[in-house]
Amino acid sequence: MTSRAMTEPAFLVLTALVDEPRHGYGIAQEVERLSGGHVHLKIGTLYGVLDRLAADGWVEADREEVRQGRLRRYYRLTDEGARALEEEAVRLADNARRAVERLRLRQGLKQGPRQGFSKGLSEAGGPA
Repeated sequence: MTSRAMTEPAFLVLTALVDEPRHGYGIAQEVERLSGGHVHLKIGTLYGVLDRLAADGWVEADREEVRQGRLRRYYRLTDEGARALEEEAVRLADNARRAVERLRLRQGLKQGPRQGFSKGLSEAGGPA
């Protein structure tokens, strides 16, 4: 992986490409779905991210198709991109785990547990 941190849009674009090649609009839709509607990539942002990921060798053009008179370029995740995504996912999961541990410790130091904190984590798929 490169020395710079992976941005959230880059992380989500790579994740969107794990299961199949997608064209720009398809990537943007999948990113929105993956983020639960929290991340909406504008077209300029999306293609800037794709250009950087391609320069790093993490994505590459898969094919081009003409649909309704418009050119669609499909992108796919490379093996190097999959490794970078996995490393970043593990790093983020480790950071989240440490944060949860510290929050639970803080919780235990106060008067009793806060149900909202534990409930929020379990609903988000985090540790219960």
